[in-house]
Amino acid sequence: MNDRAPQRFMEREQARSPVSEAEVSRARESTSSRILTLPTDSDGTEDCGAFGWLRGTKERSVMLELRKRTGNIVAIGYGWLERVEFDPSIGITLLVPGQRILIQGRNLNAEIRPHVRLFEGITRHRVPWIQEVDAHMGLRQDGPHVVVEIIQV
Repeated sequence: MNDRAPQRFMEREQARSPVSEAEVSRARESTSSRILTLPTDSDGTEDCGAFGWLRGTKERSVMLELRKRTGNIVAIGYGWLERVEFDPSIGITLLVPGQRILIQGRNLNAEIRPHVRLFEGITRHRVPWIQEVDAHMGLRQDGPHVVVEIIQV
């Protein structure tokens, strides 16, 4: 066996594709700029249409915003939630001290993508907001999309 074979192989490879430090630096800058320009919300919330979903596995929302189609918003602290119930014939009921909040709509417990469900997100504090849909938008939504028609506070 020739002892110089590995050395000659390396010399041939270096001669075939010389890479300068400047090229390596440009490649690194290009890669980092692509990573930094990925589309993300400033607060890390994914818009699922009728509700927001915190993307980070350890992210938790402090409050839940209930957005009415009129523009009114009510926010309740997750710490005040005593009980959350889901009944397919009624909807999702949130019990807070002295108040009962009812969320009605379609597909309220549908899995819109793996491990993303509105009810489960509320119980795990992963939903920062829920919003009512406009009347004409609600008619167009079918399939596994969550449609919140009424939020009664």
